[in-house]
Amino acid sequence: MGVRPDVSVVVIAYNDARRLPRAVASSLAQSLGGVETVIVDDASTDGTAEVADRLAAAHPGRVRAVHLPENSGGCGRPRNAGIDASTGRYVMFLDSDDLLDRHACLNLLAAVEDAGADLASGLCERIFLDVPEGGRGRVRPWFPWLYRRRAVYGPLDQNPNLLYDTLSTNKLYRRDFLDEHALRFVEDLHYEDLLFTAEAYLVARRTALIPHRVYHWLVRERAPAPSISDRRADPASFADRLEIHRRIDMLFALDGAHELGRAKDVKFVNHDLAIHLRELRGVAAGQRERLLDLATGYLAELDPEAFEQANPLAAIAAYLLREGDHAGAVAAAEYERQGVSPELRARLVERNGRVFWGTGRPRGALGRRVLDVTGFGFHLRSLRELRPVNTVTRLETRGGRVRMAGHVLNPLGRIGPDADLTGTLEFRDRRRRVPAGRVRVKVRHEGDRLGWHTEFDPRRRIRPVGLIDPIWDVRLRVRVNGEEMVTRLGAGDGSPPLGGVALPVRPRLTRLAADRLRSYVTSGGHLAFALETSTPWARLAGAAARRAARSPAGRPVLRWARRVWRTETAVRRAMTSRQTKTAVFNHVLTRLPVRPEQVVFESHLGERYSGNPKYVYRELRRSGRAVRAVWAYTSSSKGFPRDAKLVRRGSWPYYLALARARFWVDDQGFPEGLRKRSETIYVQTWHGSAFKLMGHDQPRIKRASVAERARLRRKVERFDCFLVRSAHDVETLCDGLGVRAELLPAGYPRNDPLINGVDGDPELAAEIDGLRRTLGLDDGRRVVLYAPTFTTGPKGRPVRTLAPPIDPGVFARELGEELVLLVRPHYLCRADLPPGARAVMRDVGDVPDVTPLLLLADALITDHSSIMFDFALLDRPIILHLPDGRDRTTGYFDLERHAPGPVTRTEDELVAALAALDDADAAHAARRRAFAARFGEHDRGAAARTVVDRFFPAASPSHREERDGRAA
Repeated sequence: MGVRPDVSVVVIAYNDARRLPRAVASSLAQSLGGVETVIVDDASTDGTAEVADRLAAAHPGRVRAVHLPENSGGCGRPRNAGIDASTGRYVMFLDSDDLLDRHACLNLLAAVEDAGADLASGLCERIFLDVPEGGRGRVRPWFPWLYRRRAVYGPLDQNPNLLYDTLSTNKLYRRDFLDEHALRFVEDLHYEDLLFTAEAYLVARRTALIPHRVYHWLVRERAPAPSISDRRADPASFADRLEIHRRIDMLFALDGAHELGRAKDVKFVNHDLAIHLRELRGVAAGQRERLLDLATGYLAELDPEAFEQANPLAAIAAYLLREGDHAGAVAAAEYERQGVSPELRARLVERNGRVFWGTGRPRGALGRRVLDVTGFGFHLRSLRELRPVNTVTRLETRGGRVRMAGHVLNPLGRIGPDADLTGTLEFRDRRRRVPAGRVRVKVRHEGDRLGWHTEFDPRRRIRPVGLIDPIWDVRLRVRVNGEEMVTRLGAGDGSPPLGGVALPVRPRLTRLAADRLRSYVTSGGHLAFALETSTPWARLAGAAARRAARSPAGRPVLRWARRVWRTETAVRRAMTSRQTKTAVFNHVLTRLPVRPEQVVFESHLGERYSGNPKYVYRELRRSGRAVRAVWAYTSSSKGFPRDAKLVRRGSWPYYLALARARFWVDDQGFPEGLRKRSETIYVQTWHGSAFKLMGHDQPRIKRASVAERARLRRKVERFDCFLVRSAHDVETLCDGLGVRAELLPAGYPRNDPLINGVDGDPELAAEIDGLRRTLGLDDGRRVVLYAPTFTTGPKGRPVRTLAPPIDPGVFARELGEELVLLVRPHYLCRADLPPGARAVMRDVGDVPDVTPLLLLADALITDHSSIMFDFALLDRPIILHLPDGRDRTTGYFDLERHAPGPVTRTEDELVAALAALDDADAAHAARRRAFAARFGEHDRGAAARTVVDRFFPAASPSHREERDGRAA
């Protein structure tokens, strides 16, 4: 009688003669010496039995072969036969198409014996063979968060998350433990692992986990015959999974383990159901509905708490399935699957200030809690960030012309019926991601979606290179009031068959390369095109060209072409880099003649048409000064003056305009590194008096390197004139920044209307009236503006969303009849207002200029923002709301001591202050006026005129007549 092996590896195989030797080799190569391999052939018909016998003969005493008389149709019976035939003290399982890590047996055996455990489990890695070696996504660990460290658990309720890993193949089991509890695999169902492993976890006294890889699960997604575990869209397969779960439910119920049952339900929602729902795209409608109906039946049996404990989107999918909303459920599963920048394929609904997934009213408290997606911020995201689904409803070719149509989801009606809509269809080579075809598209508003259609000749609009660009994607770019929304075209409800439609094209390498793009639908449901040839002789010529490119003679040419392409790409990147543009500006563009009348304006780094530069520009225009105005914008030119030249900040025209300008006027700072020529006058209007420490007074700058402090100095040294509002600005702002320019004590041009009013300014009056109508402020309620400064979180990270200072429900109940709140975030943030809050609150973050909002407001709530210095000029109530210790922010003076109004720190205090607004106004009037006098001593309503008179000579009558004649 020989020595008993330490471990028996049971390798099961069916019709896998080609891969079986590789799997057995991974067992024979184990670094642990005492390992036997038991091959169980499940009545194969392809020679697998003969291969197994040869392997046993080649390794006597180490490999044995067991043959089942008839095929079992699954994995349970072969594994049970392997257990019965094994002689080792421990047992492992291996599928014939997978591999064991070389140290799997050694590491698991050490873990199980060190811990005195009944089983040990290690990390399994899924290897996707369709992905090239080293490619992204080739190796995907199986629930890696379970295996971050070595651990030993007692009863299963110490770590119910073990139920996520119910594979049997990455585990080592003590053979006596299996026999003692009669643990065997169910033989009449697939997904037998789930029940076997759940029962093993439940009865095990100890379970050991190790953070080492032990198993290689080899996956070929494009295999002609997928494995049983990969047939996720098959209703019969899913029915087996559900029956296994029902048996696990019974197992836990009989044991009285109700908490474990709920944990298993959560795992079912998060994982088992989700992986089946994600595979439904492209499945026939009847098959899809059968699978969804099966899921609905099982979900009705689940503990309702499982929906609340599961991951949000997985819970939404499960809940909507239970309620019969199949489309909403699948959309939630797909949204979760896509990870980064997912595509929104579900409609959303707003109810009572909350946003819910799906179109119907959520039923009951559970439905409201599960379907509430307000926290996802769909109502806050820009249209570009939303990525709504784009469904193609027409794709055909007639007479060489292509007709395409579709519709784009309009979530929450974010795009209004009066929106200015334009569209462009863009075809691009997937490898280079360079657009090579653009087509204009007509877009129309259709309520909860946008319809689009186009007709074009692809031979004129799409010009592939040929050979090197085989796959093409298509996107629709829609501009909505100047804001761009990019969507991918795809298949969905209402789509005709989208595959196999041919678009005739003319590649640049002639028709020998290809002559058409043929459509197909990707695994993600998106429309794509493959470049191909239509005639046999062209296909032969194309194949010959590709063979020639791969031949020894053609390889140098191919390498040369690749080098040219890489060089072209590098040159293109270099020519558009900021470093290149700065160098060209300093050494070339500044040698061009200066245009004496050219003025470049910029506000808030090009984000908005606003601030002091706006009011200097308006005064120049009003007074008829002969200037050539250029305005810089960052992302959208919407709202900028149409009687000025507009240039995108950072573009070549932007740098050219700066180089040739006689004047620079801005309120923050033109790009660093640009050397201002001596002929150019830089008027720095700045954007607010200082409470927070500025420039060299900031601890961060004091600790900074010499080079960083020098960069700040060089930026400030370019200023020729700096506007100040008071002696406070001179002592704090100018000193902190190190300003050595002329200080012009004119006040701020943007504050002129706060002092003068709008009676003599019809343009501004019309702007305010338009805002009043748009915001719905004509109902007699007083307007309160909430405008805090930019803040950082606990770890110093910028806070990018601004919540209202009072819960909308509380505001509506306590103040809503008398007040309406305008929420104005810093231009680097966005407001976090639920849609239903509009009855009492308005998001005014998109209003470019704050001055009209100040004139609209009857009171201001702020923190230590510089807006308090401006609003004080109106002599209206100001409340400083300083939660989270904001009053302890280091500044140039004691904020509470000099506050121009009451200071609040809690929501209740703020509600009380607003409820007694008139009382607070009277009590703090004297302090507010003293505050305005101290910090706005030079604001006298003539700042814009003072700047214009100082730097821009008045036009002579003859010059004005000549200019007016040209304009006419």
